[in-house]
Amino acid sequence: MKVVILAGGLGTRLSEETKKKPKPMVNIGKDPILLHIIKIYSRFNFNKFIIAGGYKINFIKKFFKKRKIKNLDIKVINTGNKSMTGGRIYRLKKYLKDDKFMLTYGDGLANIDLNKLIRFHNNSKKIATLTVVRPPARWGHVTIKKKLITKFEEKNQLNEGWINGGFFVFEKNFFNFYKNYKKKESVVLESDILPKLSKKKQLSAYQHLGFWKCMDTLRDKIYLTDLFKKKRVPWMKFK
Repeated sequence: MKVVILAGGLGTRLSEETKKKPKPMVNIGKDPILLHIIKIYSRFNFNKFIIAGGYKINFIKKFFKKRKIKNLDIKVINTGNKSMTGGRIYRLKKYLKDDKFMLTYGDGLANIDLNKLIRFHNNSKKIATLTVVRPPARWGHVTIKKKLITKFEEKNQLNEGWINGGFFVFEKNFFNFYKNYKKKESVVLESDILPKLSKKKQLSAYQHLGFWKCMDTLRDKIYLTDLFKKKRVPWMKFK
């Protein structure tokens, strides 16, 4: 199964670091957060990665050209500077011929047991599974009934509830939900596709109660770097 990592956004809230490089290439310790994410998946024997690049994509290409990682097939694909999240995924359609694929954001770390996530997805028999988490709410909020997402609100300012944690599993027919959009590059995964999946009762929720952290701001970057320096690295400690 292939793993798609969204890595093309501007990362404006981390502008202190992203003026010269894309956010997924901001370092946590000696390595970019993108490489930490790849290591999470590779721990579960995933070895085929597609990096959906855009903003300053050459920075990512140069890194992986110099840094050869044994037994991993990493493709860096230009999905456009202005494409939205859903648009980036659609541009990768020709690379995603298998029955399923995994996807996550290029700025989030978590100690998710990916084997359990896949089993949960397969048992749900739904088109998509989204990992949901419970940190202080600053991201997309989901409402769950009987382990189905019945409502999806991206970046709603709430103080509690389950939120979008990335780490998706999609069936190939996920792409059928793009049919009514003329400008595919303008499709937003979070506000266009996920609500449609939810409405059709095809979006299941995998509830993760372990470590999760999004590197959204400089404060987040400092926090993750401090954990790394202390050799705690909770995103690599799986239960």
